[in-house]
Amino acid sequence: MKYFHRAALAAAIVLSAASLPAMAQDVNAGKLVFAQCAACHTVTAANGIGPGLLGIVGRKSASSPGFRYSPALKRANLTWDEKKLDAYIADPQKLLPGNVMPFSGIADAKQRADLIAYLNSVK
Repeated sequence: MKYFHRAALAAAIVLSAASLPAMAQDVNAGKLVFAQCAACHTVTAANGIGPGLLGIVGRKSASSPGFRYSPALKRANLTWDEKKLDAYIADPQKLLPGNVMPFSGIADAKQRADLIAYLNSVK
C-alpha cells in the first residue's frame, strides 16, 4: 500500500510539473499586450499621457519625475511589485479608487502575467 501512495504522489508531481510550461510568462506575448497601454505609456522614462513605465517593477507609486499624478496615486504609497501590478492591471479602480487612468483593466490572468513579465524585462 505504501508503494501505491508513493507512485500516486510521484505521478501527481510529474503531471503538475508537466503543466508548468503552459503557465510560464511570455515576454513576447506581453509586448503584444502592451499595445493596449502604448497610447498613454512608454517603456522608457519619458512621460506621456501616463507616466513612463521603465523600471516600474519595484518602483514606488507616484514616483516618475515630472508626471502629475492623481491624489489617489499620491496617497497610495505602495511599491509596484508583480502582485500589485496584477491587481492594478486587472481593475485599476478596484485597487486604487479615484485614480484617473481611463482603463477598465485586463480580465485575462495570462495576459496580465505576460504584460508584467514584459514590463519587468524593460529596465
